[in-house]
Amino acid sequence: MTHRVAIVGAGPSGFYAADGLLRGRPDLRIDIIDRLPTPFGLVRAGVAPDHQGTKAVVRQFDKLLDQPDLRFAGGLDIGRDLTWEELVAAYDAVIVATGMVIDRPLGIPGEDLPHVWGSWRFVAWLNGHPDFRDGPDLSSVKSVAVIGNGNVALDVARLLAKTPEEMAKSDIVPEAAAAIAAAPLTDIHVIGRRGAEHASFTNNELAEMGRLARAVSVADASVLGAVAPATDPTPERLRKAKNIETLKGFAARRAGEKPVTVHFRFHETPKAIRAGEVELSTGTIPADLVVTCIGYTGEAFPKADGVFAVGWARRGPSGTIPTNRADSHAVAKDVIAWLEDRDPKSGPDILPLAVDAEGWRRIDKAEVAAGAAHGRPRLKLVDRQALLDIAQGD
Repeated sequence: MTHRVAIVGAGPSGFYAADGLLRGRPDLRIDIIDRLPTPFGLVRAGVAPDHQGTKAVVRQFDKLLDQPDLRFAGGLDIGRDLTWEELVAAYDAVIVATGMVIDRPLGIPGEDLPHVWGSWRFVAWLNGHPDFRDGPDLSSVKSVAVIGNGNVALDVARLLAKTPEEMAKSDIVPEAAAAIAAAPLTDIHVIGRRGAEHASFTNNELAEMGRLARAVSVADASVLGAVAPATDPTPERLRKAKNIETLKGFAARRAGEKPVTVHFRFHETPKAIRAGEVELSTGTIPADLVVTCIGYTGEAFPKADGVFAVGWARRGPSGTIPTNRADSHAVAKDVIAWLEDRDPKSGPDILPLAVDAEGWRRIDKAEVAAGAAHGRPRLKLVDRQALLDIAQGD
């Protein structure tokens, strides 16, 4: 007998954990379980649909699905189809790679209004997540407030600002693309509580905001006096200094130069949200849609012997997709050490019938073929039953 490991969550951290386990113990039997019929988690549902280069990382994950002792079990919800207790009892180790996909609240009046959206829900809608098929009504949205100063805020602003032509090579779902194209959008406000020197934008993503076809990016005058903190480590200081230079360039532009203006606003704290407006610490701005990009929380999982967390489930919502590789490989070594002096558990296979790797490949083939007919990377199936039907060969 050999040890069996269950990995709950088929996103980057889960696949990197499987890779680390197989490198150290090629004899392990590994099951990667996900509540969706499709693998790849955040890469498929959370990465901006116009950043296909970032999504290309799934190619290395897909190769892992060819390993003979690694199974993908999609469409299984822990808590509905199996309990955590059943998993812990049946497997020699359980790795939790469920990420964090619950939008963090602002904690201000009005955030429960229907025109206020968390970034996870918003980007999941753009990406065709089966659980987020009802998007916001954009038909009368002229002004948007995007609250946050990280790359997710840039993603939201950029995706709203781009033309259909700029999105043509993305895998945005057609209904979301059509809603954005038809919106009478004129202004997008990217709102940061602190100064430009504290923004966590990466340089390439911020610079991209200056190259949009129908949108001009402008920045408030505070960026002219911003200085990267001298106490920061050198890479951080250089990143911030480059961001500040980019924002100074934005400050030289004028609102209205193009049909849409993206306003970068710093030192502004949201105080309340009302129909059609957001009250900030310095005044009120119009906002027909509000998207909060201030981070995420996750669901609880058991803290027990033999249960190990990886990725965002372990360290919180920070870092990029490559950050997960070293993190997951380190946890995989801990799991291997844990298993070393323990006899493998005996018992039946407890996994219910699920979408396996071949089922996923049927979905993948159907989506890619549908996308090719429209000159796109893929056209995602967004209905859970349709995904299951294709996976089962119907």
